[in-house]
Amino acid sequence: MPQNIRVIGTGQLLDLSARLRRAGHENIRQSFHRRIRRAAEPLRDDLQDTIRTLVIRSQGRGAGKRGGPSPTSRPLRASIASAIRISVRTTGNPGVRVWLDRSLLPDDITVGVVARLNEGRLRHPVFGNKRRWAQQNATPLWWDKTIRAHQPRITREVERVVDDVRRRLE
Repeated sequence: MPQNIRVIGTGQLLDLSARLRRAGHENIRQSFHRRIRRAAEPLRDDLQDTIRTLVIRSQGRGAGKRGGPSPTSRPLRASIASAIRISVRTTGNPGVRVWLDRSLLPDDITVGVVARLNEGRLRHPVFGNKRRWAQQNATPLWWDKTIRAHQPRITREVERVVDDVRRRLE
């Protein structure tokens, strides 16, 4: 029969840690954390692949309009893909979060750009000229659809991991 353990002070936490070591479960928290991360990694990888291969269509140039190379040296989709991160939390409010790390995005790409791209529409100034705007279209809800496709698998994996940890602690 499982016991309820209430940890109040650091002494009790140290005692609980020692009991887990004696029981042969010294790495249970790290194993739990690692297994949940492994369950979420395919989602992150799929999100990165989806944005890298996302088709973004433009309206095209009108007759007599000039074009040219992009004023930025970074590709939009590759920059967004490299900023997708996973964080796993096993205490407090446990769960897995897949998020876009703003600090890894270039200064000219904001999270709002990614949100509008997820809506399927990206409007931006032409080569930085705020008097001329262009609209580009993409497959809408690419982020949401990818997450929904992975959600049942991740839920099953996390339930299995939690059950394994419970059995190990009993």
